[in-house]
Amino acid sequence: MTGPTNPIDNLSPKDLAQYVINLFHRIIVHYAFWFTEVRHQMGMEAALDIMESATNRSLQIQMERLSKTLGFGIQDGLPSALADMPKTSLLKLLNSVSANWLANDGVWFQAVEFSHGLNDAKRCNDSAWAQFSPFEAWSIRKFFNMPEHPGLEGLKKALGFRLYAHINVQSIVEEGPTSFVFQMNDCRVQSARKRKGLEDYPCKTAGLVEYTYFARAIDDRIQTECLGCPPDPHPEQWYCAWRFSIPADKEGLP
Repeated sequence: MTGPTNPIDNLSPKDLAQYVINLFHRIIVHYAFWFTEVRHQMGMEAALDIMESATNRSLQIQMERLSKTLGFGIQDGLPSALADMPKTSLLKLLNSVSANWLANDGVWFQAVEFSHGLNDAKRCNDSAWAQFSPFEAWSIRKFFNMPEHPGLEGLKKALGFRLYAHINVQSIVEEGPTSFVFQMNDCRVQSARKRKGLEDYPCKTAGLVEYTYFARAIDDRIQTECLGCPPDPHPEQWYCAWRFSIPADKEGLP
């Protein structure tokens, strides 16, 4: 008689490596399903609080286990190789991660577009931004421990720490104490289309959701106005521009 066999034993080292990546992918998707369901059952605010608690504990568990398995050290909760990395290398890594995020966004868009058409891709894209934009704002607020109403100065800071900020060129034009204009001077997506001789991608519907929801999640007093975004005509110095303001009668609110 032969004992029980493990089908994993039949995999080659290369197949095993690919299988490990597959398992990491499952963890990510499972994590997303948990958040989505908690948000559905309990609402966004509760889901974010629960996710923060779960994430902090989960990262600690995973790092400790992986460090023992792979033999790397842990320093202040981070892999030692990352914690000891020179700042110049960390900045390169940051830019690479941000570019990967944008690539991921693009391949999702194209996967829907190629299978169901441009209209469905745009519809899914706009809805995805309605979810991601306030989450990114929440994440940045938590990272910097911002108060409930950080105002326009808080928004300026937050705009500088979005994923976009590491791969695009953007600027702020001051208008006074109650408003400022944010310009996307060089957009990685639009610049790539320009090099290929293509027209601007009409991103205004997504932008109206993205920037309005982001600003509101930083401070619910902030109002957003689109000054121009493709397919709108725009000057050479920017692809899109947005005015953010807090009405004078709301400035003093706590």
